[in-house]
Amino acid sequence: INRATPRTQSALLEAMQERQVSAEGVTRPLPDPFLVLATQNPVELEGTFALPEAQLDRFLLRISMGYPDEGGERRIASRHQAAAEPMDRVRQVATPDELRSLREAARTVRVAEDVEGYLVALVRATREHDDVRLGASPRSSVALYRAAQAWALLDGRDFVLPDDVRALAHPVLDHRILLDVDRELRGASVSGVVEAVLDREALPLAADATG
Repeated sequence: INRATPRTQSALLEAMQERQVSAEGVTRPLPDPFLVLATQNPVELEGTFALPEAQLDRFLLRISMGYPDEGGERRIASRHQAAAEPMDRVRQVATPDELRSLREAARTVRVAEDVEGYLVALVRATREHDDVRLGASPRSSVALYRAAQAWALLDGRDFVLPDDVRALAHPVLDHRILLDVDRELRGASVSGVVEAVLDREALPLAADATG
């Protein structure tokens, strides 16, 4: 995505926020469900355009893929033996109606007051850290809340645990925090800020989280 021009990135921002696209004066609504998945090379910078904070804030999660294990890499290397174009073998696993139903089910997963307070405290603490120039926004609290609900649903529960919040803190918050330039030059990292916040904020008791 960081190889797209600023104009293209702006168009994606409209799609992500307004759920619509505009071209030549005509605005068209996007289908529901709709989402943007993007890749970004963390190493090569030549010919790239940094994403604005407003666009980064609209991505729910950011994860680092890393390298596959040996078995996975062997399957990747040999996949063209099974088919000329392996992507042609990918099949639909859920209908739009099923996805909307799952989205609604995730919305109803219960978040206890103490867990909600813990979640918001984590986000707010990023704004007070000495290494941070711009902490996580209120949109981050919404993203962490919704992601934790989905995580709990995938685990077969109808309530969110503090551990769900902790498990998603890095994927939800890391790309939303801007470091102080001087602190970054001295070795500070966004991941370190989130770890420090997780260490500092006390976990709610399990009874309060589920009861």
